[in-house]
Amino acid sequence: MRSLFAAFLGLPHHLLPEERRERNRGGGEAPRWKESPLPPVHTLERMRKGRGPLHDILPYDRGAAVRYAHRWAYDRNPAYYDFSELGGDCTNFASQCLYTGSGVMDHTPTFGWYYISGNQKSPSWSGVPYFYNFLTRKDSRPGPFGTEAGLGELEPGDFIQLSFAGGIFAHDPIVVEIRQPAFPDTILVAAHSQDADFRPLNTYPYQALRGIHILGVRPR
Repeated sequence: MRSLFAAFLGLPHHLLPEERRERNRGGGEAPRWKESPLPPVHTLERMRKGRGPLHDILPYDRGAAVRYAHRWAYDRNPAYYDFSELGGDCTNFASQCLYTGSGVMDHTPTFGWYYISGNQKSPSWSGVPYFYNFLTRKDSRPGPFGTEAGLGELEPGDFIQLSFAGGIFAHDPIVVEIRQPAFPDTILVAAHSQDADFRPLNTYPYQALRGIHILGVRPR
C-alpha cells in the first residue's frame, strides 16, 4: 500500500535526511524562521480579533514541532501506532508534531483531538479533514488552534493540506523551512506516507492546497 501511495504522490526515491537536505536546499540561504517565545505580531492581532482573551493563550513552540518532524520523518516513534497500512500515517505524524509543540490535547469525544492508543484516538488525530476542522474550530475548547492561511502567511511548524483529485484533501505535511519569498518551490516540508523531510512543496502533484497557520494553544 505504501508503494502505491508513493506512486500516487509522485514521490522520489528515498534519501537519507542529510542527503535530501543538501539536494533540496541548493544554496546556503538561511531559513527565515527564528525561535521566539512569543507569536509574531500578525498572530497576536488575530488572537485579539475574536479568538478569546490574549492572556488565556499559550504560545505554540514551533521549534519543538519542527525538531520532532526532523527526528521522526524517516522513522516511527514507538509511542504511537503506525497507520501506514491503514490508509496512511501523514495526519498521525502531523498530530505528533503539533502535540510536541503544544502539549495540550482535547479529550472531548468525537470532536476533540487526542491520542491514547491506536484504538483510542479522535478522528482528528489521524484524519486529514477532521484535523483541519479541529484546528479551525470557532469554540474555546482546549488544545492548539489556527486559521486557514495562504502560503505567504505560513511559518515553520504550520501545516499544508493537499488535494490530488476531486477536491478531497488527502495529505498534510508540516512546514519545516521557508525561504523568501514564500512560493511552492521555497517551502520545504516533512511528512509520512511516504517519508519526506526538506521536500519542496512544488514536487507534489497537487491540484489544490490550503495552509493552516497555528495561532496558539488554549490550556485545559
